[in-house]
Amino acid sequence: MEVIHNISNYHPKKPGILTIGTFDGVHVGHQKIIKKMVSSAKRENLSTLVLTFFPHPRMVLQHDNQLKMIDTIEEKITHLEQLGVDVLIIEPFTLEFSRMTAISYVRDILVNSINISKLIVGYDHRFGRNREATVEDMKNFGMDYGFEVEEIPVQDISSVAVSSTKIRNAITEGAIKKANQFLGRPVALSGIVVTGDKIGRKIGFPTANLKIEEDYKLKPKNGVYLVACTIDNRRVFGMMNIGNRPTLSGKKAQIETHFFEFSGDLYNKKLRIDILEKIRDEQKFDSLDLLGDQINIDQDRCQKLISKYL
Repeated sequence: MEVIHNISNYHPKKPGILTIGTFDGVHVGHQKIIKKMVSSAKRENLSTLVLTFFPHPRMVLQHDNQLKMIDTIEEKITHLEQLGVDVLIIEPFTLEFSRMTAISYVRDILVNSINISKLIVGYDHRFGRNREATVEDMKNFGMDYGFEVEEIPVQDISSVAVSSTKIRNAITEGAIKKANQFLGRPVALSGIVVTGDKIGRKIGFPTANLKIEEDYKLKPKNGVYLVACTIDNRRVFGMMNIGNRPTLSGKKAQIETHFFEFSGDLYNKKLRIDILEKIRDEQKFDSLDLLGDQINIDQDRCQKLISKYL
């Protein structure tokens, strides 16, 4: 898949089928639209294109600095590539871009810059300054400029009954199984393994401490989770603790994973860790010994669940 940062850097080799959206999470609803686009493009020998925006429009228009994303840009790229998209265009979303009139957006962006033959959008798609234009307006522009508009009807979208907002809420609440169902795959955290304070090693549970560079990445509610990760081409299960480590009077949130049946140096390696189930909320214990006892219980519970994911 070709990844283009900024529409001005895209030089189409042939007409394409395009869909547009933030696609946060690339969830089962998004997947339905994109799979439809890919199969249609194969029949018509066209390129498949996705136009997405970063930062999220809410961060720019509503100054919503608290909004966290299900996926990092890198994760979104991976998901879209796996679905068979040919070209991903990531357009920086700015106030200037948001003020573009509907006709300028269609003529200058969709027609002259991207050279679309067909556009696939949801029934509620809106565009142009103040989101003034509707799908019906887009269909009229299509007749004027020679491209087809395919509208995903309300019943198709409603039948999926999923949204990025619902998934964000599920992750924040620790409802991981629900979030995974909506995504069609596990919630994941990606980052570099960094040196910790090695407390886990002292109580018999060495951990890999994950540092996530992207501060806009949404993390699950503090607690203990069953996880899995591919390390050196082998699927390894483990348990992850997300939280401030109150037993140790921790001041900042950390993401620590103890992998079962694994020994090796993971420092400075980049890992993508899939979160499978929540085991319990974060707790404070009166001593390290009591914490160690609880971790043994957590490990037993995790290991009994692993067979579901083999």
